[in-house]
Amino acid sequence: MDIFLQQLANGLTIGSMFALVALGYTMVYGVMKLINFAHGDMVAASAFVGLTIYTQVMGQATSLAAVIAIFLLSALSMAVIGVILERVAYRPLRSAPRLSAVVSALGASLVIQNGIMLIWGPRMRIFPELVPQVYWDLGGVVISLIQVIILVLSLILMLGLYLFVEKTRMGAAVRAASIDQDAARLMGVNVNNIIALIFIIGSSLGAVGGLFIGLYYRGITFNMGWQYGLYAFIAAILGGIGNIPGAMLGGMLLGLFNAFIAGYVSSTWADAFTFILLILILIVRPTGILGERVAEKV
Repeated sequence: MDIFLQQLANGLTIGSMFALVALGYTMVYGVMKLINFAHGDMVAASAFVGLTIYTQVMGQATSLAAVIAIFLLSALSMAVIGVILERVAYRPLRSAPRLSAVVSALGASLVIQNGIMLIWGPRMRIFPELVPQVYWDLGGVVISLIQVIILVLSLILMLGLYLFVEKTRMGAAVRAASIDQDAARLMGVNVNNIIALIFIIGSSLGAVGGLFIGLYYRGITFNMGWQYGLYAFIAAILGGIGNIPGAMLGGMLLGLFNAFIAGYVSSTWADAFTFILLILILIVRPTGILGERVAEKV
C-alpha cells in the first residue's frame, strides 16, 4: 500500500508537468490544426533561460521574490520566442498544405535544440536548488516541498486557463477561432491576434513546465525537449488533442501510468508501456478520452 501511495504522489507530480506542456500542444492544434513539434524544445530552452537568469541576473539569489522573478522572466522570454516562431515559421505557411507546416515545425525544433547546444554546451547542467529540501513522512509516504509546489501551482495555472477560455470574452474568441476561423473573422475576431495569444499562453505554460522539470530532476540537457515534448504530445492525444480539459486529464493519467509502471514493473520499461498505451488508445478511441468526433470541412 505504501508503494501505491508513494507512486500516486510521484505520478501526480510528474503528470502535472506533462499537463502544463501538453496544453501548449493542444491549444495550437485546437486553433491551427498544427502539431507544434518545436514546443518541447522551447520547454527545454526555458530551463536553460531560467538557469541563466538565476546566475547572471539574480546573482544566485534564492529569495521568494527572486524565484518569482525567474519564473516570470523565463515565461516572458518563451512567450516572445513563441510569437517570433509563429510569425516566422508558421504564419507564411497557413495556406500551404499541412505537410509543409509540419516540416517547418520539425525544422524549428532542430534550430532551437541546436541553438541550446551552441549557447549552453552539450553537457548536462545542474539546475539550481531554488526550493529548500523539505520532506514530510505521511505514514511511510515521503512527499517533498517541491512536489507540493509543482502540483498546487500547476492546478492553479490549469484552472486559470480553463476559466479564461470558458468565461472571458477573449476566451470566447479563442473558441470561435478554433471552430471556424473564417466565421470568426466575419464576427470581428482578429484571428492573427488570437493565434499569437495562444502561442504566448502555450509557450508561457511550457516555460513553467520546463522550470518545474529542472527543479524536480535537477539535471537539464540540450536535447531533453524531445523526450518531455513527446510525453506531453502523448498526453494531449490521450486526453483528446485540441481539448484543454483533455490535455489536463491526459497529462495526469500519463504521469500516474508512468509512475506505477516504474514502481511495479521497471523504470526501464516505462517508455515501452507508454507507447503501448498510446497504440491502444488510438485503436479504441482515436479522438482521445475527452475528444469528440466532429465533421471536417472538405
